[in-house]
This record gives sequence, structure tokens and C-alpha cells, in this order.
Amino acid sequence: MTYWGSLLDRLYESDPESGRAIGEASVRWQEGKALVGGRTTTHRGDEGFGIGRHRLLGILADRAIALGVRVEFEREILGEVPDADLVVAADGVNSPLRGRHDFGTEVATGGNIYIWLGTTRVFDAFTFAFVETEHGWIWCYGYPFDDERSTCVIECAPATWLGLGLDRADEVGNLELLDKLFVDLLDGHRLIGRGQGVAQWLRFQTVTNRSWHRGNLVLLGDAAHTTHYSIGAGTTLAIEDAIALAGAIERHPALAPALAAYARERKAALLPVQSAARYSARFYEDLPRYLRLEPAQMFALLGQRHSPLLSYMPPRLYYRLDRAASRLEVLRKIKRWAGHRIAGSLQSLSR
Repeated sequence: MTYWGSLLDRLYESDPESGRAIGEASVRWQEGKALVGGRTTTHRGDEGFGIGRHRLLGILADRAIALGVRVEFEREILGEVPDADLVVAADGVNSPLRGRHDFGTEVATGGNIYIWLGTTRVFDAFTFAFVETEHGWIWCYGYPFDDERSTCVIECAPATWLGLGLDRADEVGNLELLDKLFVDLLDGHRLIGRGQGVAQWLRFQTVTNRSWHRGNLVLLGDAAHTTHYSIGAGTTLAIEDAIALAGAIERHPALAPALAAYARERKAALLPVQSAARYSARFYEDLPRYLRLEPAQMFALLGQRHSPLLSYMPPRLYYRLDRAASRLEVLRKIKRWAGHRIAGSLQSLSR
């Protein structure tokens, strides 16, 4: 998983010991790199962090045990929700606990298809690779999560997926073809699958819930909300949910007002993140319109993919205006004003 410095700041405030352990176990990078059509461009940005999911969960479990929590694994909750003061459903996008009650759940399925893989190539930056095939573009996001391995998320449009035959090949066949397509990115290394025989291609599911709690059951993380993986915020948001839930319970003597306060706080905090995730997903679904730019220009627009203006303007014009706006305060204000107007209009239409 990836995260940014703001998560460590929150952890240092709420539980410094966990913050230190997670920070020490993470790898770091300062640059973003894009490979487009045999050309490479690099940009320096905010410091990013990567950590293996099992390593993160181990740190959090050890910390919980040290605080006196009884931690159990591989025990499903069958039948009714346990008779406890509070049950936290942090059981993922397809949450079985959420499915037992009506939380007003809505699921929107994305257009592109993606697969989550690993590699022994340890990237020194958050790396993007875009490859054009006779069936369309296919691309990869790569980032390190320890000293020996990196994550590779590979994505393409459905027509490209079908045209390349990725729908018909098993996991081994998928890995062989993807190794060839991303040979420059992998630099002699190979992609690693889950070893289950079947290639786990997915369409991203954006989950929202009208209510986040019912009785003594409260939703947290992907069970409550999802944001497109291209902004790298899923695990961060789950941990921030947990921090907010603990704070609300501490502030309110009764459970019902505590859960209501938690939901209000987190829903408000999620609004800009969910907006950024929607526009980021749309950028990748419209990716071919940007890939004819010079790599440096394309990379600059990649960094602007959260903007509501981007999909409504010719890419080269947006790039020139963005460069100018970075130098002139009046243009920055116009850009912010126009972005807010478009975002507000789209939000009204979606109601």
C-alpha cells in the first residue's frame, strides 16, 4: 500500500508508537517517473511511502496486543452480530456484515479493467509506464513496498483487454504477455501473480452508504466507502476512520451520538477525496487523449488529474493555462473559481 506524510502526522498525534513503527518499516521515494513510448520523464514531488499490507497489519496487531486486546484470526462471525457494546465492520468492499442490514449501499462500477501484481524489481520512484498496442493503450503504476519487491497495478480499457486475449489466458499466460509488454519497465525482472491459476482482473467498485451505523454495528474503511486506487488513499482513509471513531467514542458518553458524530465528521472529510478520486478515475478512462502530448506535458497533466476542468478543455490548452496560472495569481483564482463551478454543477446534476 502507499501513503503520504499526512498519515504519519495523524498517527504521531493519536498513537506515536504505531506511527514510529510504521514509518520505520516503510520505504520512501521523492520522485515520480513516467515511461511513454520509449521516452522517460521524471518529476520531483512530495515524499511518498510504501509498506507491505501484511507488514502493516502485523504492526497494528502487535500494538493492539500490547494494549491488552485479544486478537483472533480466521474466525468468521456467523448468524447475528455479537452481543457487544460495539461491532466495527472493517471487512472490505464486499462486507458480509454490511450486507445483513440496509445501510443504503450504492455501488458504481468503473469502466476500465485492472489487476494487482507484484515484481522483484524495486523501483526508486513512483513509476508509470504506458505501452501502446495494436488494440489500444495499457499502463502500469509501480511502487516499492519493501527492500525486495514492488507493487504493479496494470490497467487498460475493456477493448484492449479483450483484443490482447487477456480474458482468455490463465494467470501464467497473462503474466507472460504482460512481462513482454512491460519489458522496459521490469528491466529483466518478472511480474508475480497470486499463484491461484486464474488471473484476477477486476473493475473498480465505488461504494457509498447513506448510513454508516445501525444499532451497535458501525462501518469503517472500504466497508463504508471506497476511492479509486489511482489516488492511493484507501488504507489511509481506513486508519483515519479508526482515529475519528475512537475520538468520537471518547468525547460522547453514549454510543448513538458518538457514532452519529463519527459519521458526520468522516463524510465531510471524504467529500474532497471522493471528488479527486472520481476525476482521477475519469482521467485514466480518457487516457488516450493525453498520450499524444510530449511526455513532460502528459506527466504534468497526470499530476492535475483531480481537476474538474481537465476533461472539459483541450489538453494542450489546459497545460499552457496551468503553466501560466502557476505564475499569475489572477489566473490561479480564475482556475479555482471555474473548477468549483463545474464541480458544483456536476454534483447538483448527480443528486
